[in-house]
Amino acid sequence: MSKASGSDLWTRFSTPVVTVQERKDAGKLLRQKLPHEAHAAYRPSATRRDPVAILEAQAQTRLSDLVPIRYARMLVSPFAFLRGSAQVMAGDLADTPVTGLRVQANGDMHVANFGLFASAERNLIFGINDFDETLPGAWEWDLKRLVASAAVACRFMGGDAALCEDSARAAVRSYRKRIREYSQMGNLDVWYSRIDENDVLAGLSAQAREGALRIIGKARQRGRLQVLQKMTELMDDRQRIIESAPLIVRETHAADGTPIAEALARVLDIYLDSLPEDRRPLISRYRVLDVARKVVGVGSVGTRCWVVLFSGNGPDDSLILQYKEAQTSVLAPYSKARRFNCEGKRVVVGQRLIQGAPDIFLGWGQFKGVHFYVRQLRDMKGGVEFDPVKERVRNFPEYCRLCGWALALAHAKSGDSAAISGYLGQGEGMDDALARFSASYADQTERDYDALVKAARSGRIQVASA
Repeated sequence: MSKASGSDLWTRFSTPVVTVQERKDAGKLLRQKLPHEAHAAYRPSATRRDPVAILEAQAQTRLSDLVPIRYARMLVSPFAFLRGSAQVMAGDLADTPVTGLRVQANGDMHVANFGLFASAERNLIFGINDFDETLPGAWEWDLKRLVASAAVACRFMGGDAALCEDSARAAVRSYRKRIREYSQMGNLDVWYSRIDENDVLAGLSAQAREGALRIIGKARQRGRLQVLQKMTELMDDRQRIIESAPLIVRETHAADGTPIAEALARVLDIYLDSLPEDRRPLISRYRVLDVARKVVGVGSVGTRCWVVLFSGNGPDDSLILQYKEAQTSVLAPYSKARRFNCEGKRVVVGQRLIQGAPDIFLGWGQFKGVHFYVRQLRDMKGGVEFDPVKERVRNFPEYCRLCGWALALAHAKSGDSAAISGYLGQGEGMDDALARFSASYADQTERDYDALVKAARSGRIQVASA
């Protein structure tokens, strides 16, 4: 991409500012072309692909010995299936109507991809915590995947139809109200905005606050030292990563046969080049102690992932970085966004753009055709557990409200919040529409899950044993 000339830059920065009200009015006009109720319907396209075939095609780009683990995790429930099938839903969303307003879309915006994490100042922040699929795209895609996941998760946890609808509505209502608030704020104020633990607690009921305090307490305990104690052991006076095959395995060679020490040295060299210069002196003070292959997530299972243990200034100064393969975003076939020459850079740039407090060690690179990004592994992280527990499902709409808030903040950082707010308005039209959409797509998810169950029973796919 060529750099803009001086005159082009002057034109760009001297163009008169369009006011917030003018942008809201423009968003409101879009309702005439695309009324809110147009978002309510979900009907499978006549050319919709077999969801199992989509997963099988994805498996061709992944480590074959890990693919059965991915299927096993997706077969746990329809909610687990939805978490692992972002590519299936991306194709479905591409057939739904959109306003044309774009943001830095997350691409995999379900309720399990939010949580608590530590800022550089060691404060706990609530926000989006997975960015593997991020790419510029329609804001509606993220919001629709979020509400669909709310309905699917609520069903899995034992919620009835009314509670599932309440959960979806809570997410949309919160998104709508928060995006309006952000549209009135200055650009820098939005950029610096975060949802901290006090914000989380302030709006919760007494019952939900009790559960949130437990999660916050656990997150504070999950610092680097806790991760070190859980994931490592002392062997021959040296800290080593604990193996737990097939999920955590120490390998002597990479998949292409390269000795691990050689491959790791080259990967770290490439990674360091991607870091801001002020980060390089910090990371260079650490030394590698151990490295192991690790299986992570649901949808990510089968992609290359390694954890690297570093030691710094003494036994209490540890650092664990995660190297994770970055493949093409599931949104890529449906987005006209510019392409990065490294998919890892795409992930990092997207995360830095829309996350309130990105990891200081985020970096990227390519090695022997594999695109990757690097981040810290679990530093003061915490999140909701999605189990069929009466207390959790009863409080679920309150959690969905927080998710809607965090999504609104991400979209306000990267898109035109005033235009989106103008389109949404202050009424409940979009709440009604997406509540209906969430139920319809939850039904579709259950049908797709049943198709995967049949594929497993017939032997079409190989599933790892429990």
